[in-house]
Amino acid sequence: MPTMWLSDSQKIGVAFCSGGGFFLIAGILLFFDRAMLAMGNILFLVGLTIIIGPHKTALFFARRQKLKGTAAFFGGLSLILLRWPLIGFLVELYGIVVLFGDFLGTIAGFARNVPVVGPYIGLVVDRVGLGERRNAELPV
Repeated sequence: MPTMWLSDSQKIGVAFCSGGGFFLIAGILLFFDRAMLAMGNILFLVGLTIIIGPHKTALFFARRQKLKGTAAFFGGLSLILLRWPLIGFLVELYGIVVLFGDFLGTIAGFARNVPVVGPYIGLVVDRVGLGERRNAELPV
């Protein structure tokens, strides 16, 4: 039997993150429904914590280079909970780009290999410039 890459708890974390993504997309499609957006954010944070652990999650959000993104992400979440879903989502989206922007190049590289739409994604990625690493000094 082959060894598994993820432990059982990490698989549960992936399920939580996937559910969070589903709720975020549904919240956007339902004209920025506050409850759906809040549920998506909470599920995403719980899933991320389960996948990489509480200590590494806290270290990720507390990195000096990511403090602006962390403040924007949690500020946007607070605005969503305080009944300002559109403004909160936009602030949170900025925080997500700052926090996870380094991973966008990796995701774009993976998306280039998708059979039918991969070449088109590659054209968009090259035009936008997502393939290049901005923080090459980070050990990720």
